Amino acid sequence: MCPTSASVASSSSVVSSFIYLASQSPRRRELLGQIGVRYELLLPVDAEAAEALEAERAGESPQDYVVRVCQAKAEAAVARLNEGGLIAAPILTADTTVTIDGAILGKPADAAHAAEMLARLAGREHEVLTAIAVGSATGVQAALSISRVWFAPMTDAQIESYVASGEPFGKAGAYGIQGRAAGFVERMEGSYSGIMGLPLFETAKLLRAARVEF
Repeated sequence: MCPTSASVASSSSVVSSFIYLASQSPRRRELLGQIGVRYELLLPVDAEAAEALEAERAGESPQDYVVRVCQAKAEAAVARLNEGGLIAAPILTADTTVTIDGAILGKPADAAHAAEMLARLAGREHEVLTAIAVGSATGVQAALSISRVWFAPMTDAQIESYVASGEPFGKAGAYGIQGRAAGFVERMEGSYSGIMGLPLFETAKLLRAARVEF
């Protein structure tokens, strides 16, 4: 875990019956519901702020990148909570990236970019990195889930059809393993929920440490 100095204005002895989720991902909402965690959304004020946080830094490894971005999102969410006068509760943030050949594959900008990413992944192994962070009275604690995925070879027609489905957009690496892309996954090692965008084992562990009741 990676502690930072941010904090939420509440007592560490208080048990919380819910959390704030600082993510727009419907998949993360579904996964939290799967383990019975109640949540309220605490979203960024505007998309530009999130884009600035996700900017890559020269020489940064994919692992360092995804943890840094996730922690930065948590710190920003803590600030929003404290400034907004909301009821104090732990805050959950997450960030997912796909990496291959040391490169970071984020969300595709357009159809051509999505097709380029998928062609790069086709027939090869890549890693899916998902960092999570929980901001609570004791600061921000983070964890990282690393999974490996092997894609089968894909023809140009298959890639074109998948991109046309719209599924690649808004997803790191231009695919969602819980959707049509599952038909191209030969095998995987690691956390299926982590590949979806929220590793449930690590999430539950951090939330319990933050005294969240679920």
